[in-house]
Amino acid sequence: MSDFFGKITNSQDAIKQLASKIPGFDGYVERQNRRAADKLLRETVADRFDALWQRLSRLQNDMLNTGMIGLMDEAEKAALALRTFSDKIRRASYGYSGFFDAVKINEEELARLYAFDMAFLDIAEQIDRALDNMEASLSDEASLQAAIRSITTQAREALSTFERRYEIINGAQG
Repeated sequence: MSDFFGKITNSQDAIKQLASKIPGFDGYVERQNRRAADKLLRETVADRFDALWQRLSRLQNDMLNTGMIGLMDEAEKAALALRTFSDKIRRASYGYSGFFDAVKINEEELARLYAFDMAFLDIAEQIDRALDNMEASLSDEASLQAAIRSITTQAREALSTFERRYEIINGAQG
C-alpha cells in the first residue's frame, strides 16, 4: 500500500513541492496524494480482477471444446461475480475525501480501507490458484466443478469485503 502512496508522492512536480512548503498547504497536498494513491490502488485491484475474469472466459471456451457443457452455468455465475466485483471496485468512492466532499474519511478509516484493498489482492491470488486448478481439471468433471465453486466463493467474498469497505465510508458520513 505504501508503494502506491510513495509512487504518487515521488512524482510530484516542482510546483507542488514548493507549495508544500506553504504553511497548511502540505496537508492538502498529502490528502490529494492519498486520494490519488487510493485511486491507483483500486484501479490496480479492478484491473487484476478484470484479468481473472478474462482468464475464466478463456477457460469457459476450453470447457466447451472439451465437452464440459454441463458446468457452463456454474462457470458463468463465477464469471458474473468476478465482473460485478471488478465494476464495483472500479466505481467506488475514493478512500480519502477532499476538503469539500460530502464524505470525510479520517486516517484510521483510511488505514482500514487500505486493509480491505489488500484483502482484495489476497483474494485475487486465491482465485488465480483456483483458475490454475480449473485449467488442470478440464478432463475431470468433479475437480472442475470444485474449482469453479472455489472461484465463485472467492468472488463472493470479494463482494462481501467490498460491502464492509463501503460501510466504513458510509459510517464516515454520520
